[in-house]
Amino acid sequence: MKRIKRLMAIVLTACMLMATTACGSGPSTSQAANAQSAASQEAQPSDAANGQKVGVAMPTKSSERWIRDGNNMKEQLEKLGYTVDLQYAEDDVQAQVSQIENMITGGAKCLVIASIDSSALVNVLAEAKKNNIPVIAYDRLLMDTDAVSYYATFDNKGVGTLIGKYIEEKMGLKEGKGPFNIELFAGSPDDNNAHFLNTGAMEVLQPYIDSGKLNVVSGQTDFDKICTLRWSQETAQKRMEDILSGYYSTGKNVDVVLSPFDGISYGIAAALEGAGYKVGTKWPVITGQDAETMAIKNIKSGKQTMTVFKDTRLLASKCVTMVQAVMEGKQPEINDTKSYNNGKLVVPSYLCTPVAITKDNIQKELIDSEYYKESDIS
Repeated sequence: MKRIKRLMAIVLTACMLMATTACGSGPSTSQAANAQSAASQEAQPSDAANGQKVGVAMPTKSSERWIRDGNNMKEQLEKLGYTVDLQYAEDDVQAQVSQIENMITGGAKCLVIASIDSSALVNVLAEAKKNNIPVIAYDRLLMDTDAVSYYATFDNKGVGTLIGKYIEEKMGLKEGKGPFNIELFAGSPDDNNAHFLNTGAMEVLQPYIDSGKLNVVSGQTDFDKICTLRWSQETAQKRMEDILSGYYSTGKNVDVVLSPFDGISYGIAAALEGAGYKVGTKWPVITGQDAETMAIKNIKSGKQTMTVFKDTRLLASKCVTMVQAVMEGKQPEINDTKSYNNGKLVVPSYLCTPVAITKDNIQKELIDSEYYKESDIS
């Protein structure tokens, strides 16, 4: 019996050591290991939960990743004994305001918010603070408010750095290859993550643009020119169509398109196909983010080249432990107290680590970690 107890202690210690590497700002070697770590970090049920209500406000169901985020959070919180009011606003700002108002009047004791446009939430968040309801920003920082308590997210600048470094390596820029024609896309201007991501990518790529190894034929490099409101696939497709007809109609080819999101990548690919580009024949490198099933299928077929995987199981698990801590009057675990200034305060944050996905590591990072089944991406 003593031997069994000693063995159990050793196993438990190993699990705890694994848990320290699941999220953070350092490099990740495998999402499979991260997923196991998430399981070992899961909060444990508490009598203090007692059915208390947690409001979870998500932006839209039009993106696969937000459905996973919401479902993961709801499932984990309910296991702890909380009642969960999960709402999706379908990218309608006023709908999200109304949903949060209803959560406050409906007795929510904590709010988790992935905002559509955080500037529109300032007043309703002030109401939450007035009612002593802690607010946790989920993946998108809540700006210009002192009502936010904590922030759970991925290293958003790190996402951009991953994309930039992938382009750098794929195109052989460090080795002096080039010049290549590149077009740039950014995320929604009302989403602070889009700015962090663009900064990370451009820190890598700007020197090559300055040296002429990367040529932005359209000349569109400023954020306000390349941003994509609401991360819209349709908006991205229209802009790419305009770029192709306006700057590439004389025989030039696009070699690289920096896309910050899989949905935007789909629009870019559709525009390229409409202009006569064919996969396998001068098809450009196209990046992305979120590792949606369609994006993974496109990577396997060659239509998209890479994406950035943000394991929503990890993020949801970390956010759930934050919720439980604040509901019990405790200090949640954080690992960043410097990066995320929302205009009113520097928000204490926990950053999880993103992973670049290419055709070469789909099996290891997505299938072996059980994020997807093989049938999901076949």
